[in-house]
Amino acid sequence: MKYYLIAGEASGDLHGSRLIKAIRKQDPQASFRAWGGDLMEASGATLAKHYQSLAIMGLVDVIKNLNQIFKNISFCKKDIQEFQPDALIFIDFSGFNLRIAPWAKKAGYCTHYYIAPQVWASRANRVQKIKAYIDHLYVTLPFEPSFYKAHECPAHYVGHPLLEVIEDIPKLQPNVRSAMGLDAEKPIIALLPGSRKQEIKAILPVMLSLSKSFPEYEFVLAAAPGMASEFYDKYLDSAPIKRVHNNTYALLQSASVALVASGTATLETALLGIPQIVCYKTQWLTYWVAKQIIKLPYISLVNLILDAPGVPELIQSDLNLNQLEQLLPGLVSGPQRATQLKNYELLKQRIGPAGAANKAAKLIVTHSLDKTSE
Repeated sequence: MKYYLIAGEASGDLHGSRLIKAIRKQDPQASFRAWGGDLMEASGATLAKHYQSLAIMGLVDVIKNLNQIFKNISFCKKDIQEFQPDALIFIDFSGFNLRIAPWAKKAGYCTHYYIAPQVWASRANRVQKIKAYIDHLYVTLPFEPSFYKAHECPAHYVGHPLLEVIEDIPKLQPNVRSAMGLDAEKPIIALLPGSRKQEIKAILPVMLSLSKSFPEYEFVLAAAPGMASEFYDKYLDSAPIKRVHNNTYALLQSASVALVASGTATLETALLGIPQIVCYKTQWLTYWVAKQIIKLPYISLVNLILDAPGVPELIQSDLNLNQLEQLLPGLVSGPQRATQLKNYELLKQRIGPAGAANKAAKLIVTHSLDKTSE
């Protein structure tokens, strides 16, 4: 059968690549076309668009790029028509995917959503759109099944795909620090400022300012997948720290603490057992609009799953040097570190067990076969 997948960021590329491999186990003759990235391409998909060309973040940037967004939507519909997939699989990326879904449903495609939109965070009325236009929904957070059930929207809980990703990471080798060119003795502070240019511009300078306050630590930047090295040069001129490309998990495993932009990386860091400070900063207009729409007590997935402040969150003006200076030492060595690690154990219990991609793949192939046999 033919599968068309749409993902719009680095995390979607990661989970999409694993889903492709899992589908191929169920359907060895499968062919794939995708909006995604290098990982999905390496897993056997022909790329229609790379997610790096889609990275628009913030209300102002969306308005500036409306013409390109509409062009992308038009191209996507045409590309799907030409490919004629047996299954159309949306992966997160809700702002785009929920614009394609109504058209796709009307056109008669079998629609699947893997890693469901976070409609529980804002605009819960979008559940009605999902009910109307998504044939099969696969959710990955433990509180989502009850949310969708309350809205009479059927959903399959498959567990969180990051569990299997983390389980498959090779154990850290003794010489990994030297291989990355890092100090063998200093505690490492990993900096993960996000995967989009707009968020990196807002968050990275604040993170870098901390390095001057703690010369006894080694601060190391994890460059985003697909982001050109030159993009970071202007920021690192003011704080000459080391950077790591395409080796974020090894860096995190080596780190004492991580400063992490809010997003999937906060959950990855927690599952690896690394204490963290969650950081978020964006354009003020974007933040103000988000505050009017999103009514949640926390911003990080870690705290949302725990339903408690398991990790500190520094948001907007609270993301500053003074706050970071106060939090960092206790997480390198202190009671705050031990508390976070205990919180992580509870987190793992709540989102398990592993195997999300395989569970979703079996359901996708089965439902698609049922559809084609009608």
